[in-house]
Amino acid sequence: MSIPFLDLKSVHGMCRNELIEAATRVIDSGWYILGREVENFEKEFAGYCGAKRCIGTGSGLDALRLIFQAYLELGRLQPGDEVLVPANTFVASVLAITETGLTPRFVEPDAETYLLDLQDAARRITPRTRAIMPVHLYGQVCDMLAVNELAKRYQLIVIEDAAQAHGAYDKDGRAGALGDAAAFSYYPGKNLGALGDGGAVLTDNDNLADVVACLRNYGSTVKYEHTCKGINSRLDELQAAFLRIKLKHLDKWNAKRRQAAEYYLQNIHNRKIVLPKTRASRAHVWHVFVIRCEERYRLKAYLENHGIQTQIHYPMPVHKQPAYKEYNHLHLPVAEKLAEEVLSLPIGPAMQPLQLKTIFELINQFE
Repeated sequence: MSIPFLDLKSVHGMCRNELIEAATRVIDSGWYILGREVENFEKEFAGYCGAKRCIGTGSGLDALRLIFQAYLELGRLQPGDEVLVPANTFVASVLAITETGLTPRFVEPDAETYLLDLQDAARRITPRTRAIMPVHLYGQVCDMLAVNELAKRYQLIVIEDAAQAHGAYDKDGRAGALGDAAAFSYYPGKNLGALGDGGAVLTDNDNLADVVACLRNYGSTVKYEHTCKGINSRLDELQAAFLRIKLKHLDKWNAKRRQAAEYYLQNIHNRKIVLPKTRASRAHVWHVFVIRCEERYRLKAYLENHGIQTQIHYPMPVHKQPAYKEYNHLHLPVAEKLAEEVLSLPIGPAMQPLQLKTIFELINQFE
C-alpha cells in the first residue's frame, strides 16, 4: 500500500464541483484582482476567526512581513528592535523579521509541546525587545493567556504566526484573534489551503489594518497615489473564491484530522517513539502529526520502503541555517535536539482507517 504524506487530490475531490463553479464565477466576472471574492473572503475569514479585520495577501510570509512593516510605518517599532521568536519555526517567521530591518531574538521551544517556552522567552527579553511572535506550530495554539500576560508586563506587541493553525482554539477564541495581529498562510498543504499561494493578516486594530491594506497594494489606496513605500502582495480573486469554498468544510476536515491523530496516539506503542503532547483537545488542528525518534532517518527509510511517505518539520533550526550564519554560534539545545529527531507522519481529512492502521502497525514493528 502506497500512502502519500497528504493526498490533496482526494481532498479537493470532496468539493470538486464547488471549486469548478467558483472558478467559473471568477472567470465570468471579468475582475481578477481585489474584487468581490477577496472582499467576501476577508469578511468571512475574519468572522470565522473572531477578528475585526482580515487583509488578504500574496503569501503567509508577506502577511508577517506586512505586519512588521505596518508597525514600523506607525512608529510602534523602530529598525533594530528585537522580536522574540521560537528557534524551531519555519524560516518564514524569521525572514519576516529580518527583511523589515528588525532583529530576531531566538527562544527555546518547550520540550513536550514544541511551542514557545515562555520562561525562556522572559529570560531573553532585553531593553530592545519590542515584540513577541508565538508560533502555533504544527497546528497547536500556544498558551495565549500566558503570552499576553508576559507581553503586557514588558509592553510587547503580540504577533501570532498562525500559518499552521487554521481553526485551532484557545480558551479565549480561535487562533488569529488572540494577539495584536496575526498572519496566516494559505499554501496548498495547509488545513485551509488555496490551489496556489496566499496569505492574510488579521487584527482588531483598524489603523494597523488600513496600513497593511495600503502596503500590500504598492502603498496605495487611491490609484496612482502612493502614501507609503509598499509592495505588490494581493490575494488573487481566484484563490479567494477557492478559499471561500474550502472554509465551509474546514471544521469538518479539522475534525477528521483530530480523529486520525487520536488513532495514532492510541495505537502507537513503540518505545523508540515519542508521541506529541497536546495542551487541550480543541487547541490542536493537527496540521502535521509529529513524532520523535532518535533513529529518525532509519525510521523514515523503513517507512518509505513500505510505501509510507513522511516529511521532516524541520531538520535544521533557523539559527543554524547558512542564510543566518551570523547566528550560527548560538546554542539552543532543545531546538537542536528536536531538529534531530522529529518526523511527520501522513495526516489529513482524506486519510482512511486502513491507511492509519497500516502506518501504526509498521511503526510498532520497527526495531
